[in-house]
Amino acid sequence: MRKRVLITGVAGFVGSNLAKHFLDRGYSVVGIDNLTAGTAKNIDARVEFHELDIRDTTIYPLFRHVDGAFHLAAKCSLTDCLNNPLEAASVNVVGTLNVLEAARKATLPKLIYADTSAEYEGINEFPTDENKVCPIGVYAASKHGGAAFCDSYRKLYDLDLTTVRYFNVYGPAQDWRRVVPPVMSAFIIRMLLGEPPIIYGTGEKRRDFIYVDDVNALHELIFEDPRSTGRVFNVGSGTNLSVNQVYELIEAQLCTGLKPVYKPDLPGEATTTLANISNAQSLGWKPKVDIEEGLQRSIRYIREKVLDNLKAGASEPVVLSG
Repeated sequence: MRKRVLITGVAGFVGSNLAKHFLDRGYSVVGIDNLTAGTAKNIDARVEFHELDIRDTTIYPLFRHVDGAFHLAAKCSLTDCLNNPLEAASVNVVGTLNVLEAARKATLPKLIYADTSAEYEGINEFPTDENKVCPIGVYAASKHGGAAFCDSYRKLYDLDLTTVRYFNVYGPAQDWRRVVPPVMSAFIIRMLLGEPPIIYGTGEKRRDFIYVDDVNALHELIFEDPRSTGRVFNVGSGTNLSVNQVYELIEAQLCTGLKPVYKPDLPGEATTTLANISNAQSLGWKPKVDIEEGLQRSIRYIREKVLDNLKAGASEPVVLSG
């Protein structure tokens, strides 16, 4: 009998890619999303989809008769969280607590909580390992609150729980509609439209980028490997690039001749992110998609799936800071 996986945030970037990853490997997938950030177009037709909010107790029955769940649903936009801290806490803390209650009542066999490298905002040790956190911003604090409840339920109720901390995940279906969209899709979209990419600051901020297929390979390994229980895993490449270097790599593939426009820096962003991935490597995982191939796949997806929507009058993308 094939295994059954539940994914909250299934209409989002990572969630929709994760659903397809499991479906293609013979699992069945139950998905939850309220479609406020994700889009129904992202959801694979094979998913048993439920349009629900993670704060609603009607999600509880869906946690029964599944082999495990990935809790990916969250308020992820740093700008939105900063502008509306109460909503950020409601979704990321209260919503996570509601998922934990559903897991507890269903005696869920395994739960994977999607945390963020923003937990390391106040840490200046690189590469950064998992044993120290110092959240500063509203988004980071709200995700830390969710993580604290996860740790509480793991200890109080013996919940089989694993935490993953994403660094800069990129790839197909990345959310270019966000107020501040991710740098990869923002640059590619503008340059394909014949517009110069915009970099806020000097472009020397460095980020650890990891391709979504590598992320989901680790997800599956964590789901299946009992050695992951109770542990925290950084999900990054273990290398980093400056925003200027990202521009150069994209330009090398597109050959547009467009030069970036530099604007004043945006406050509140880390200067550097770089993951220590030794914990993930201890399970036998390592990233396989290098940055050139990952960008090539991202460019192909945007050409095929995104540009026509923009030309038809969809929301104008705004570019991420550097």
